[in-house]
This record gives sequence, C-alpha cells and structure tokens, in this order.
Amino acid sequence: MNLSNQKRIAAEVLDVGMGRVWIDPKRIEDVSNAITREDIRHYVEEGAIVAKPKKGISRGRIQKREKQRKKGRQKGHGSRSGKKGARTPKKITWIKRIRALRDELKNLKVKNEIDAKTYRRLYRQAKGNMFHSRRHLREYIKRKFGIGK
Repeated sequence: MNLSNQKRIAAEVLDVGMGRVWIDPKRIEDVSNAITREDIRHYVEEGAIVAKPKKGISRGRIQKREKQRKKGRQKGHGSRSGKKGARTPKKITWIKRIRALRDELKNLKVKNEIDAKTYRRLYRQAKGNMFHSRRHLREYIKRKFGIGK
C-alpha cells in the first residue's frame, strides 16, 4: 500500500521531514483513506501519525578527547593545524619573554649586582630583542661584565 502522499502531507502538517513521519502499522488501512490535510490532522491527534524525535549527535567522544587534552595528551604535531604563531601569537610570546627579562634585570639591580647605568643599557638591549631568555641575559652579563655565578 502506497502511503507516500499521506506521508508527504503529514510531513508538511507536522513541519518535519518525511523521514521523521511514523504511521502506526495497525492503522495503515485508516490512514490510507486520508486524502485531505484535515484527515491527516485528525490521525495526528489520534496518534496514528506521529513525528519521530530528532536524532542527536553524541558529544561523548568529544568530551573524552577534551578531558585528555586538558591533561596535555593528544597535542602532538599530528593533531595541530595552524602555524606556531597561530597557536601562541608572536605578541604573547614576546610579552612573556620581555617581562621575564625585565624581572631578571630588576632583581639584579635590587641585589646591587649591576649599577643603574648598566641596568638601563641592558634594559634597552632587551627591548631591542637582543636576548632570547633569562639564561641568555645572565650569560651575556657574566661574559661582558664578569658579574654573576
């Protein structure tokens, strides 16, 4: 028995796709006689025609992966899309580095390991992107001024 016309009308009445229209197998005979929208609405009220629930997409696997990523897993080269500068912007990298260098210079000045003039000179050099890290700064000071451990 072909119920495609009834299914189509029911889909429009229920405002769902045809795939979500369910017709009760026990009431197929009655529904096949329905030719108007009013007839279809009647069978919808009776429960002979029902809209199936939407199929969802499970987020379980995604949540599991996010949990692992929080721990630092699944972050290797194969999982990365986007350049290094996109994942951690150059500006953020610079901010972290310059703050560390300025902090180191401040500590050296407070401990009187370098004088104000040397401090200012090194500060300007740090701003000029001369040092890669705190370690590089300390090595430079040790080599140039013979200060430090």
